[in-house]
Amino acid sequence: MGAESDSEEPGASIEVGAEPGTATPRGELGRTPAEAVARARVWAPTRGNRKLERLFDAVNADEQVRAWWHMAEVNAERLAMSDHSWVHIQVVTNIALRIQRLLVKGGIEPAMVTDHGMSVRDSELVVAAAAMLHDIGMSIHRRDHETYSLMLAGPKLNKLLERIYGEPERTVVASEVLHAIIGHRSNGQPYTVEAGVVRIADALDMAQGRSRLPVEAGQVGIHAISAAAIDAVEIGKGDDRPVRVVIRMNNSAGIFQVDDLLAAKIRGTPLEHHIEVVAMVEGESERKLLGEFRLP
Repeated sequence: MGAESDSEEPGASIEVGAEPGTATPRGELGRTPAEAVARARVWAPTRGNRKLERLFDAVNADEQVRAWWHMAEVNAERLAMSDHSWVHIQVVTNIALRIQRLLVKGGIEPAMVTDHGMSVRDSELVVAAAAMLHDIGMSIHRRDHETYSLMLAGPKLNKLLERIYGEPERTVVASEVLHAIIGHRSNGQPYTVEAGVVRIADALDMAQGRSRLPVEAGQVGIHAISAAAIDAVEIGKGDDRPVRVVIRMNNSAGIFQVDDLLAAKIRGTPLEHHIEVVAMVEGESERKLLGEFRLP
């Protein structure tokens, strides 16, 4: 399931990932910009949040944002990386809103409420905007792309938010979005619940087609092999914590994704003690992911 349904029970555990048929093939290279941008759309359940609806409308109507998503994937393909297209943005946005709503349901107040006296709906907008803009800097370069994302997102947010907020609220919201964007880098040190949510949601786009692309491209390092071991990611209400993440693997090599990569994204965030992660290998035998490995 790629998007949480508006009718979905909020506490139910759902599988997150790209909707069937939306996984982007390695095909952005060679497309004209018009062709690539025409199919790029991101949406997630808004649950009556009119501000969030207006944000999605503004982003999807903005051809520059959609062109940045296209160029981020072009550079990902040039580097034989996993998917960084609008499909990745769609998945991360849905995961982020899913986690945010479970945290609120579990009694965790976001920064928009505690620090600014605004509403939970404003916090959802911050999370969604940061999720949709966090990788646009990849359109320029992979290295330091988080900084480039800030450079592009700063002026763009003023336009995207102009029909949603007046001042000074618009500047406060934009600042929190930018904080969440820079917080997704490896040493981002997010200060807010919203920024922690985006950081972790980005790391949780690890299931199925996206994760197997590097292996299919012939890469056999630990990052690629461990990524290919992830079959599904399920997010629901935890037993002792507001959020429970279940990662289903076809091979125990996937534990590298969980222990080394995901755990590093969770540590040091305001969510560190509010999320439980369980990883398991399903079935009696493990899938063979590697025939042989040779050093260069």
